[in-house]
Amino acid sequence: MPDLSEAEPTDDLVRPFQLTAPSLRGRLARLGPALDRIIARHAYPEAVAAMLGQAVALAALLAGALKYEGVFTLQTRSDGPIRLLVADVTSEGAVRGYAQYDDGAVAAATGSGAPVPRLLGAGHLAFTVDQGEHAERYQGIVALEGATLAECAHHYFRQSEQIEAGLTVAAAKRESGWRAGGIMLQRIPAEGGVAESRAAEAEDDGWRLVLGKLGTCSEAELTNPSLGADGLLYRLFHEEAVRVFPAHPLVDRCRCSRARIESVLRSLPEDDLAHVAADGQAEVTCEFCSTVYRFTEAELAALRRRAV
Repeated sequence: MPDLSEAEPTDDLVRPFQLTAPSLRGRLARLGPALDRIIARHAYPEAVAAMLGQAVALAALLAGALKYEGVFTLQTRSDGPIRLLVADVTSEGAVRGYAQYDDGAVAAATGSGAPVPRLLGAGHLAFTVDQGEHAERYQGIVALEGATLAECAHHYFRQSEQIEAGLTVAAAKRESGWRAGGIMLQRIPAEGGVAESRAAEAEDDGWRLVLGKLGTCSEAELTNPSLGADGLLYRLFHEEAVRVFPAHPLVDRCRCSRARIESVLRSLPEDDLAHVAADGQAEVTCEFCSTVYRFTEAELAALRRRAV
């Protein structure tokens, strides 16, 4: 059993862990420099940046619970000041995210109050697993019912997956830049039978106890650069003999490329392509990383010929 109290601070990772009972598992996500670079590419208001940071951390937590080869995407669409949040994580740990919002509406919505109703409004939260064209695409959707993104995700697990889970997520701007963190606890259900059912009942008190301890985890602790991921787990769960497993690194990496943009342009109808082009040239900006791709009139003509 490792001594977590001596662990060094760590960032940009998902750390799986297990508590005393084998049926109580969890993951801790910690984002520092990777998240700061994602946010720094855009002039987001602080409230928007904080919500995006929470979305990226939540996506990392949920993706860490799955076995997949491809892309896990978390997305909100709503009628509030922040009309769209997107965060995705590949099975290799590449993360990215962006937000669409109304600047004036965000400024008017500043103040106290639950962030989801105040900043997102009414809408839905969707989780998508895309493993490519040769695998079935999975998607789960739930209404934005809750004060925070973590509460909305918890509502999805309770209603759609019937999984007992506890979630907490936070993002904040510290002296070192934007940071985010989150913890997810999950109670693995018994597979059936009288013995298993009784064992699950016996664990109820322990489950309530660890949820209570999770509830003591503050935003400051989740985003503190001086408190490492393992140190935080030790602070919360040392009495449950927390056991950690190898961490999965997270990296800030966009999947856009000139070849991808060319493919999109080739697929556009002639009228749409003419609308994109100005003075015979086209300029396409990636919404995630803000990279600008420029195409000359000759390059666009070549794309049209290849599309025929």
